[in-house]
Amino acid sequence: MVFSNLRDFLQALGRENDLAEISAPVDPYLEIAEIHRRVIDEEGPALLFTNVKGSPFPVVTNLFGTARRVDLAFGPRPEQFVRRAVKALESLLPPTPQALWKERELLWNLARVGTRKVPAGKAPVMDVCDRTTPLAQLPALTCWQEDGGPFVTLPLVYTEHPDGHHPNLGMYRMQIFDDRTTGMHWQIHKGGGFHYHEAERRNQALPVTVFLGGPPALIASAIAPVPEQLPELMLASLILGQKLPVADDPHGGHRLVAEAEFALCGSVPPHVRRPEGPFGDHYGYYSLTHDFPVFQVDRVWHRKDAIYPATVVGKPRQEDYYLGEFLQRLLSPAFPLAMPGVKDLWTYAETGFHPLAAAVVRESYKREALTSAFRILGEGQLSLTKFLIVTDQPVDLSKFPVLLETVLERMDPRQDLFIFSRTSHDTLDYTGPKLNHGSKAVLLGTGGPVRELPGEYAGGELTGISRLGVFCRGCLVVSGETYTKNPQLPEKLLAFNGERLREWPFVVLTEDADAALKDTTAFLWTVFTRFNPATDIYARARQDRHHLGYEFPLIIDARMKPGYPDELFAREDIVQKVSARWKEYFPSSV
Repeated sequence: MVFSNLRDFLQALGRENDLAEISAPVDPYLEIAEIHRRVIDEEGPALLFTNVKGSPFPVVTNLFGTARRVDLAFGPRPEQFVRRAVKALESLLPPTPQALWKERELLWNLARVGTRKVPAGKAPVMDVCDRTTPLAQLPALTCWQEDGGPFVTLPLVYTEHPDGHHPNLGMYRMQIFDDRTTGMHWQIHKGGGFHYHEAERRNQALPVTVFLGGPPALIASAIAPVPEQLPELMLASLILGQKLPVADDPHGGHRLVAEAEFALCGSVPPHVRRPEGPFGDHYGYYSLTHDFPVFQVDRVWHRKDAIYPATVVGKPRQEDYYLGEFLQRLLSPAFPLAMPGVKDLWTYAETGFHPLAAAVVRESYKREALTSAFRILGEGQLSLTKFLIVTDQPVDLSKFPVLLETVLERMDPRQDLFIFSRTSHDTLDYTGPKLNHGSKAVLLGTGGPVRELPGEYAGGELTGISRLGVFCRGCLVVSGETYTKNPQLPEKLLAFNGERLREWPFVVLTEDADAALKDTTAFLWTVFTRFNPATDIYARARQDRHHLGYEFPLIIDARMKPGYPDELFAREDIVQKVSARWKEYFPSSV
């Protein structure tokens, strides 16, 4: 089934008993977010809050909080279409009449990709226009107690290059400052940020339109890691299986997505910055206060019965995990087209995506895998990958323990670990020396196994270590004193226990080994959000013609360091409030 707007999707969720309507009065300040977090932890339904303090608009959250709802939102057709399109290229290049006729159904479907103009009367988003206090009634959520204010958390931000080409639809959080102004959190790798950079270079304001709601396909396309040359509106149309209706705004500016719930229209002036944040983000920590551009809102269009969509981010797994899985499945067949030699690619939502990626690549000649690794690190948003694991073995990359064992069985520490200092980091990753700066590591594991990995530790007591456990064969997790109390602990561990640990390729140091070993999600989040390769990997090494060759063990210091932002925890009085009111929210389930 194709959902052309948000409410069609909500009706389908209602029929599936996968939508809970909450009529009890709720506060967008912390309360809605705490309800949402508890429900998503239990893989519960989408939530429609119909009585939101301070706003006439209902709020819907947890739209994509289970794999089942994601499957319902998009169905199998988009993935089938992409796989077929990629396969068809083999017969269509070069095109022949016979090949074109064979793929006529595919070509007909491609002809339906794009936008189509509809009159204003056929665009529900244009029911109402508010130019007086356009943001005053939006029920924007404050999700964590240290957040700098309420944030729009599912904004679909549309921009165009100042020359009028290369449109971009992205999702960038927006802190509401007042009735007409928000922040615009354009990070260093974002398409909208590139447009703004060019407009600012010309001393021009950049027109911006922010859509809220619309078809589920529109929301997914805004976060999809597609090449800059592929407009996200085209991807939304492809997922929909039909052209996306748009309408002219009589006040000028961009065309409006007809089936959106809201459209916020305005501009971002050049050379204007304002402190934005803190914000509890999808890394599971607070991103801190920094200066970002400012969005000046001229008007807000909305449906007369508009529904405000929102999400809540925090420690994984959240909604972005399930959407990320779908988008990776959708786009993975096209990876070999963009990056020849790359057979499969996966980024890990459990780490916030950018801190960890893995790839299965071709190794038709010695060290070809390294060539593919460089290609990945030079591709769009993948350029911000902090730790990249590469193998030529046909493993399921979503099963991280299997991947890690496969690589550790094959890697040669003298030649298969590369650490690059002074590179870029994702804006939300604070493990580097300063904002947007850090390092990268590439780990290769190709060919046949060269060692048998240990599965149990039997080396005796380790100096300075209070607890230990095995994550997978070859990877030991240990805990000791905090970084503040003992910053030299990894060096001491290597010096006093290096021989005992030599058979373990990876040794991860944390404050709490038991917490890190709870499950794969906990391991990935604990480890890869808390270390910077250049400063937090410890090993004996030899330099040979500018290359560092390492010896086992490789010790990763994944403890919290000074300057890291705080981990996210809900405020205790809000936890108690939600617990006390739970029967009010869900009377039929008690």
